[in-house]
Amino acid sequence: MPVPAMAGATAKSFFWEAFPAMPSCRVYCSPVYQDGHLFVVGGCGQAGLPLPTVEMLDVLSQTWTVLPPLPTPRAGAAAVALGKQVLVMGGMDSRQSPLASVEVFSTDQGKWEKAAALAQPSMGISAIERDGVVYALGGMGADTSPQALVRVYEPAAARWQPLPSMPTPCYGASAFLQGNKIFLLGGRQGKLPVTAFEAFDLETRSWTRYPSMPSRRAFASCAMAEDCFFSLGGLQQPGPHNFYSRPHFVNTVEMFDPQQGAWSKLGRALRMREKRADFVAGCLGGRVVAAGGLGNQSFPLDSVEGFSLTRKKWELLPAMPTGRCSCASYQTPSLLFVIGGVAQGPSGAVEALCLREGA
Repeated sequence: MPVPAMAGATAKSFFWEAFPAMPSCRVYCSPVYQDGHLFVVGGCGQAGLPLPTVEMLDVLSQTWTVLPPLPTPRAGAAAVALGKQVLVMGGMDSRQSPLASVEVFSTDQGKWEKAAALAQPSMGISAIERDGVVYALGGMGADTSPQALVRVYEPAAARWQPLPSMPTPCYGASAFLQGNKIFLLGGRQGKLPVTAFEAFDLETRSWTRYPSMPSRRAFASCAMAEDCFFSLGGLQQPGPHNFYSRPHFVNTVEMFDPQQGAWSKLGRALRMREKRADFVAGCLGGRVVAAGGLGNQSFPLDSVEGFSLTRKKWELLPAMPTGRCSCASYQTPSLLFVIGGVAQGPSGAVEALCLREGA
């Protein structure tokens, strides 16, 4: 089995663990990891409609179990582990409308129950669990407008309480928990990418705005490593005066250093090796990792690269067994799961980037 990631690992220390495929191929599913079990909830299947499907992978025995279905089929939901429960909130229904409903699966009882609904229907929520409390931030409402809503769910009270709103309404933002703060990067407003970078202090319950990301890119990916934040790749839109230019894939790397309190756009020598968008990003073995996605090829990428924080350079890592884009992902200290997504159609592949023992 993989071991916790060490900063001194070399590129040769990385390998992919290919698990048996999910029984159901899907995209826009919601993964949750709990005690060696990976739960994959909902998503869209081959027909493009939201699924009620829930499947659980036992990572050690590499076996899948089909669990009781969601009461409400949904795709693009937010999901978190909460003790011995899996809490699933919002998402999109079969009419492509956002959902307000929240459902809870008890791993002990093996059944779903309805929980207190969100005050407003919402998809593309960013959710963080801390100390048994769930924070739900942003989303897209029924009128397709971005939301600035911040809600907190305490199981003992069994209801959602409002918190101070986000300075910048958006959905699909990347959320990172660091100390007592939830950091939000990017996201979207309609079809437009957002460059906002903001943090919510859980103790003072107040927001801080940080300098915005230097460039606006759709389908970029964000990662946090050693207190630094990274915005990577994406699809660059042409400027307002460049009528004939098309959106193009970029290998841009922007890094926010909290000690300097500023973003730096890393030069040509420190850009990613591959131009890519709609890919998985994470942090493993002292590296910022970029895996798969779409590039200038006519098929999804299988290439993987890692930016060494000590060597300050990108290195090729082992390729994904299944090239995909639009994947769900889940990060643990020693694994970066890449789940489902699109290969030639919705994929059932579940693979994890790992480190060799002793690395």
